[in-house]
Amino acid sequence: MPEKELPEKEVPKNAPAKDAAEGGKSGNKSGGALMQPVSGDQVAAYLRRHPEFLAEHPDLLDVLTPPARDRGAGVVDLQQFMVERLRGELSDMVQLRDDLVATGRSNLATQSRVHEAILALLRARSFEEFVETITTDLAVILDLDVVTIGVEQAAEGVTWKPTAGVYCLETGSVDALLGPSGNLLLREDIAGDPAIFDGAAGLVCSDALIRLRISDNTPPALLALGSRQSGAFHAGQGTELLSFLSHVLEVTFRKWLHLPSES
Repeated sequence: MPEKELPEKEVPKNAPAKDAAEGGKSGNKSGGALMQPVSGDQVAAYLRRHPEFLAEHPDLLDVLTPPARDRGAGVVDLQQFMVERLRGELSDMVQLRDDLVATGRSNLATQSRVHEAILALLRARSFEEFVETITTDLAVILDLDVVTIGVEQAAEGVTWKPTAGVYCLETGSVDALLGPSGNLLLREDIAGDPAIFDGAAGLVCSDALIRLRISDNTPPALLALGSRQSGAFHAGQGTELLSFLSHVLEVTFRKWLHLPSES
């Protein structure tokens, strides 16, 4: 139904020329009609002539303030308080809806990045390319600043061959960070650990540390994701996608190294 317009106040036809001229100065011209500000009495008169107006425009009820009713001394009218409470609840629901939509979009974007990262890992044509993909490409794909792999020293006297992005951790480091039965740790607003991120530790303000259970025949390993954004990882964050990524890495490591599955 087309929206009704409020009546315009026009200068009477029989008004003196001087009055018409003054009215023209104070009003605004719109299509040749002389316009003046609408008064409260005019709005009230219009609503009386069109009682269905508010029913056709219910959104106006959210911004209008209903009058408090005088019930006499010692009597409190709760109508106004109820209306204000309903408005507050509506505002909270709108905010909750917006938060849910934003969270859903963020989760969908993260899911797409993880899927792309897994495809990049599966496209590796050699073990060296596979490791390089983890320590270089994943940071770009996952919108992070640094990704590393930490492997605990297997035994005293074992020679360690340095590899970019892969670092040797002290024995017991993974359990010390995650706990004996822990698999994943999310930390926010931290200073990056040089033992985990080496020279890039200064960039890290939040991180995700994930245990890699590659095989019973290999030492404990750690996948470390670091970001310069202090809230990129936090304790209340969902971890399903990160856990899935770590399981893919474990399986792929075993395939490349021809190792048996974890028992």
